[in-house]
Amino acid sequence: MLQRPSGGAGSGTAATDSGLMSIGAVLNVLRDEFPEVTISKIRFLESEGLIEPQRTPSGYRKFSANDVERLGHVLRMQRDHYLPLKVIREHLDALERGEPVRPPSPGRQRDSGDGESLGDLFGEPEAPAAARVGRAELLAAAEIGEQELEEWESYGLIAPLPDGAYDAEAVTVAALVVELGRFGIEPRHLRAMKAAADRDAGLVDQVVAPLRRHRNPQTRAHAEARTKELAGLTVKLHAALVQTALGVRLP
Repeated sequence: MLQRPSGGAGSGTAATDSGLMSIGAVLNVLRDEFPEVTISKIRFLESEGLIEPQRTPSGYRKFSANDVERLGHVLRMQRDHYLPLKVIREHLDALERGEPVRPPSPGRQRDSGDGESLGDLFGEPEAPAAARVGRAELLAAAEIGEQELEEWESYGLIAPLPDGAYDAEAVTVAALVVELGRFGIEPRHLRAMKAAADRDAGLVDQVVAPLRRHRNPQTRAHAEARTKELAGLTVKLHAALVQTALGVRLP
């Protein structure tokens, strides 16, 4: 059973014990199942209180096996159930209390009593609700300011949803833009990559569009799985082409 993480900044001595992992080691473990996870995403989940790694006296994070297990649960529920972090936290809290809970379902809503809608952990799925983050969350996760985000938006690298929130994948995009910036690659240089990604997405959408329009609900559901499969193949092909063009092989 999952246990609530313990540690925090005051656990410097415990953090030196064997069996604890650095954030880089955790990243390598998680990438077997979650290839798109980044260090910034792990830090963001920590800031949201979903994990609480220990700290060394010098401030470095040290993760236990339970921290890694919790991270896997969080990433899995985001990927498979499209759940917001608030609902995931509620689900994990219920598990920690030993309560019998069903897998969380996207879309089902109930009134939380404070005017907010939370996913019903015990209900049946209705319409999927995409995982999303607010503007402040995105800024904190990427460790950037308003001016930088506005610049990225002007180049189309990140775009808000109609309600002003952002798709959770924007956190990954922001982290990668920051990393590339450390090599002198500016956001304006990335417009060609964004245009290529849009063309790839258009090609995938063209292939799955007939499935999405089908009257059979099972066929329409199959369109989502086909989209993910084609997207994965497209990403792999792009990586292989870049490696071939540069004459290098990525680890």
